[in-house]
Amino acid sequence: MSHYIILDLEWNQNPHRRSGDDEILPFEIIEIGAVRLNDRLEIESEFDRLIRPCVYRKMHKKIYEVTHISMEELDRKGIRFRDAITQFLDWCGDDPVFCTWGSMDLTELQRNMVYHGIELPFDLPFLYYDLQKVYSLIKGERTKDSLDTAVAELHIDTVRPFHHALDDAWYTACVMQRMNFFSRSKYVSVDYYRLPEPKSEFILHFPDYDKFVTHPYETREEALSDRKLTQVVCCQCQRALRKKIRWFSSNQRFYYCLAVCPEHGYIKGKIRIKKAEDGGVFAVKTTKITDQSGIDLVISKKEDVRRKRSERAKRLKLNSLAENAAQSANQSHRSSGRRKVLDR
Repeated sequence: MSHYIILDLEWNQNPHRRSGDDEILPFEIIEIGAVRLNDRLEIESEFDRLIRPCVYRKMHKKIYEVTHISMEELDRKGIRFRDAITQFLDWCGDDPVFCTWGSMDLTELQRNMVYHGIELPFDLPFLYYDLQKVYSLIKGERTKDSLDTAVAELHIDTVRPFHHALDDAWYTACVMQRMNFFSRSKYVSVDYYRLPEPKSEFILHFPDYDKFVTHPYETREEALSDRKLTQVVCCQCQRALRKKIRWFSSNQRFYYCLAVCPEHGYIKGKIRIKKAEDGGVFAVKTTKITDQSGIDLVISKKEDVRRKRSERAKRLKLNSLAENAAQSANQSHRSSGRRKVLDR
């Protein structure tokens, strides 16, 4: 029988100038809060631990303003991170399904575990529910609401304060109970802290789109030269497709294309280039059946790229002509000066 772990974290960060620790551990966890739900989304248990920090020994001003957790309280009530995570994983039980509000908590949990030399017990790919995303899917909106906005919209009584890990986990559980979660339960998310090996890349199939996650590459150019990434396959029948509009981009982070399936119509492709933990890059490709508005959007983006390139080419040409004219004027001025000297 599956059970759900609703996780929320509070963390501290460097209150001063950046240092080497910021790259290794930008956010140090100071509180783990969680609520366990059964398969009927009934609350079974709660978990809360304060953690005594060892990296950032002074509270960041903004973190304190939000959480009201002081370093004195953490020193008095907190325990070592290693002890807290051991107790947390034991409390989670076997085969938990993790849920969070947003996409950062599980990444930072793993980063803190690695920093403390703790082996990661999670499956790869690490699938979970981003309830913020699920909530927006249910609402049919692209914007992602804050937790307190969702609590207000669902008329949940605010009987606890916000911005403590356990309380926010409890509110997230209440939102999950009320938002018709099972109608969108196929829309799992994947955590990108650990990436697949070159021969173990994975595809996630959703009702209306597919998601392909690559292994890390050294450069963006290397990623885009990989045919596994750039080919387009129909997300319904898995047929390899010919592109009507080849991959293009205006910002080198998002790439788009348009292909046609004889059976299912137009397929819109999107590639996002992301930074990997090792300093390289990886890519996430989504392919989705699209309607006329989606087709028009890709065409519009393509035309916008062409327009910007044309304008840039014109500017470069005008700048080049201006530079040549200035050089010619300077040469003419110098030649005129030499003639005047000779006449004297």
